[in-house]
Amino acid sequence: MKRLQARQPGAFQDLPAEVQELLAKMREHFPKADLDVLGEAYQFAAQAHHAQTRASGEPYINHSVTVAATLVDLRLDPVTIAAALLHDVAEDTGVTLNEVQARFGTEIASLVDGVTKLGKIEWMSREERQAESLRKMFLAMASDIRIVLIKLADRLHNMRTIQYLPEWKQRRTSQETLDIYAPLAERLGIGRIQRELEDLAFAVLQPDSAQEVKNQLVQAEATRSQFLEQVADTLCRELNRAGLRVAREQVTARPKHVYSIWRKMQRPKYAGQPVARIYDRLGVRVIVDDVKDCYAALGVVHSLWKPIPGEFDDYIANPKTSGYQSLHTTVIYEGEPLEIQIRTMQMHREAEHGIAAHWRYKEGKPAEKEFEQKLSWLRQLLDWHSELQDARAFVQSVKLDLFQNEVFVFTPKGDVVDLPAGATPVDFAYRIHTDVGHRCVGAKVNGRLVPLSHHLHTGDIVEVVTSKTSTGPSRDWLTFVATNNARAKIRQWFKKEAREENVQRGRELLEKELRRLGALTALMKPDKLREAAPKFNVGSDEDLLAALGNGDVSLLSVVTALRGEVPAPEAPAPVVPAPAAPSAGGVRVRGADNVLTRFSLCCTPLPGDRIVGYVTRGRGVTIHRQDCPNVKSLRTHPERLIEVEWESIPEASYQVEIEVAAFDRVGLLKDILAAIADSKTNVLSVNARVRKDKVGIVTLVLDIRNVAQLHAVMQKVGKVPDVYSVERVLHS
Repeated sequence: MKRLQARQPGAFQDLPAEVQELLAKMREHFPKADLDVLGEAYQFAAQAHHAQTRASGEPYINHSVTVAATLVDLRLDPVTIAAALLHDVAEDTGVTLNEVQARFGTEIASLVDGVTKLGKIEWMSREERQAESLRKMFLAMASDIRIVLIKLADRLHNMRTIQYLPEWKQRRTSQETLDIYAPLAERLGIGRIQRELEDLAFAVLQPDSAQEVKNQLVQAEATRSQFLEQVADTLCRELNRAGLRVAREQVTARPKHVYSIWRKMQRPKYAGQPVARIYDRLGVRVIVDDVKDCYAALGVVHSLWKPIPGEFDDYIANPKTSGYQSLHTTVIYEGEPLEIQIRTMQMHREAEHGIAAHWRYKEGKPAEKEFEQKLSWLRQLLDWHSELQDARAFVQSVKLDLFQNEVFVFTPKGDVVDLPAGATPVDFAYRIHTDVGHRCVGAKVNGRLVPLSHHLHTGDIVEVVTSKTSTGPSRDWLTFVATNNARAKIRQWFKKEAREENVQRGRELLEKELRRLGALTALMKPDKLREAAPKFNVGSDEDLLAALGNGDVSLLSVVTALRGEVPAPEAPAPVVPAPAAPSAGGVRVRGADNVLTRFSLCCTPLPGDRIVGYVTRGRGVTIHRQDCPNVKSLRTHPERLIEVEWESIPEASYQVEIEVAAFDRVGLLKDILAAIADSKTNVLSVNARVRKDKVGIVTLVLDIRNVAQLHAVMQKVGKVPDVYSVERVLHS
């Protein structure tokens, strides 16, 4: 590559407009800094990439500038911006890292090298690829968090231009974005990047669902903009009347992004409900001067409108691991649920910029104590990385432990430990140290002895009781631990300490089940086990028995694999293809006739619901909604899931249960029943009760023709004064 000559005065005056804009923003952020390095970095990168174009056909240098601009908006330092401009030169051009170092120094070259290494991952299996990507990402973060910030900005622009890639690559890149990059941005607290990555990936992976949510949002927004303006005006006026200095521009509408709305709609609590019924689909954000004003503003909000019980979160007193702080409350405003967030300006910057907001230099280094606290979870991940070498275990551990809802508990010394919701003292013990988990014999929570299966809650003080004479973990622990980290370490202990025991245990379990099925002689043979072993990614018959004994594979899955070799007397009769014909229940099996069907009691499907059939043993085909929680477990037997479809049967109706929650008052039940009667819907049964917090719960069984009628009834009931929740009931 032709080397650039030394910079001459005025050499950067001819830079493109987008680079000039980038430099102008940097002068605002760092008025005393020497920004010449940015002009030099741009010219160096532009020359290196001069013959290259992106898949979209645009010059490659545009990508580098866009990545840098994203980081400028996060107010990162000049060194990081220069590295962002140069991040692809050592990978995609003839430039060497030594040339970058000679021209720009060790620090910039180190960042460029880190980003380059993250891109050079040898792909094998999907799990190994993701595990290696995660490991390199975390190791890079341990050395310099800016490497990962550059990589996140790089992925963001790649996702913005993903439509120019082949479809298979779009899906692979989007899935990786949703699995790794978006949750990582969330964990680092960079909300703006997390939200955009999720929406972009979602649009590729599930375009129909994404478009459906967007369409519903457009319809809802048309009627809600004036509603939100009224809320903001009222709130601003009342806050100032209470003595809080809040300008109108500090009270803003806060729309939810598409993916988060869709994800909430998948929960059983909201199944089948339109966007309009999701509590925090739209909300208002209030920015105040300091922390005490946050709580004062909360008091004003609750004096104006009724708060919905159970819909308040104090992330100021209990920040998320990412450092996110804010008060969240959901209230009823003119019969509609509305979420209000209250935070200071500093909290708002951190919510948008995350870890980047803490990258401030003091004598060349970030503020050590606070910065190290922000990355304490990373140190734990690196510990797990050294212990969990299996790619699948590592990926699952990260996905299930790092990226889910959390509780915050304390050690007896007052240190905070974050764990997934549903975690137990055993999970806590393994989070502290592997040996503490292995030697755990009991636990105290808030000074009281509790079972090891006890679920921990935010604010609990947890003390683990250990014994040097402990014989190790119990197999029972695998039935209640919530973290894959703990589960993997327990299984690892059994693998190391009790392989022979596992083999014998697995043999006994399998022999007992095969004897019960009358297939012991035919199937309990080493050659049969060896033939089945590859299906479970193990190498021998003993490995398969050991995996069965320590709980890595289920008894049912092993028996199913073995029985694939011989006729299975109790297997469901095969479905013989024939012309489609109506079935008695309003559902037909595609390509089959005279197949007995029945509706599941757990999810009570309605015409209009997306459905799937499950072939039972001797009881025909059970019809479930596709979003039924029980379908997840049924998917372990994909050969028994079949396609079914609704057929039109005039006057057919179905029983559906709904639950209504409302602030209790005289005449509430009468008003709810009147709203249902107005919709010309028959009520088959009703049950009403009042909780201690004065919330009325009304459970109704309705006679419903289809999903459209159900939605109409739920919307009508939702408009009854003091009603704040109407949900379709699912039974597990």
